[in-house]
Amino acid sequence: MVTLPLLWAVMSSLKTDNEILTSPWGLPNSLHFENWSRAWSKSNIGDYFLNTVVVVGCSLFGTMLLGSMAAYVLARFEFPGKRIVYFTFVGGMSFPIILALVPLFYVMKNMALLNTFHGLILVYIAYSLPFTVFFLTSFFKTLPTSVAEAAMLDGASQTRTFFQVMLPMAKPGLISVGIFNFLGQWNQYMLPTVLNTGDNKVLTQGLVELAASQQYRGDWSALFAGLVLAMLPVLGVYIIFQRQVQAGLTAGALK
Repeated sequence: MVTLPLLWAVMSSLKTDNEILTSPWGLPNSLHFENWSRAWSKSNIGDYFLNTVVVVGCSLFGTMLLGSMAAYVLARFEFPGKRIVYFTFVGGMSFPIILALVPLFYVMKNMALLNTFHGLILVYIAYSLPFTVFFLTSFFKTLPTSVAEAAMLDGASQTRTFFQVMLPMAKPGLISVGIFNFLGQWNQYMLPTVLNTGDNKVLTQGLVELAASQQYRGDWSALFAGLVLAMLPVLGVYIIFQRQVQAGLTAGALK
C-alpha cells in the first residue's frame, strides 16, 4: 500500500506529459531524466531543496544536542522541580502548533526573525524538543549506570562522561529520534508558510507553488519529478538507518 504509490510517482516522473495522461498505469516508453533537471532548475526546486537542507540540518543538530543534554539530566539526576520540568516537556507534545501560530508570528516579528533561516531554525528546534526529550529520557534510563560511575572514578567530568561515554552508548536511540525529527522537519509546511514568506522558501512551499503553476502549464512530468526529488532524501535516510531505527524502538523492551 505504501510502496506502490511511490513507485507510480517515480514511474510518472520518467514519462512524457502525453504518456501520463493517456497511459497513467503503463511503463514509460523511454526514460526521460530531463524531467528531473527541468524541475530542479526551471521550477527553482534546486534552490528550495538547498534551503531545506540548511534549515533542517541546523535545526536537527540543535534539537539532538539540546534534547539529549536535557534528557540525560532528567534521567540521571535528582533536583527540585525535576518532575515539573519533565511534564512540561511532555505537555508540549499535546499542544497543537496551530494554536501558537498567531502569538508566535508576533513574537518572531518583534524579534526581527521573520523570513530568516535562523528564526525558522529556532522554531523547528522548539517544536521538536518535547518529543526528543520524552523519547531520550526513557532511553537514557535503560543504560547501565555502572559505566558512567566507572568513568567518574577514572576522573572524567560530568561533561566528558556525557559526550564520550553515555552519548555513544545511546546511539540507537539518537538515530531513531533523529530520523523522526528529520521526517517532521523536512515535511513541515505550516510553520514555514506562516513564518517564512520571503524569497528563501523551503521545499514544501516550493512544491505547492510548483503544483499550482503546473495546473496552468500542463507540465505534469516536471511536477512528478519535483515530488520524487522531495521524497528521495527521506527514503535514503530511512533505508540507510532502518536497522538502527528498529533497534532504538525496541531497546530496553526486555529489561
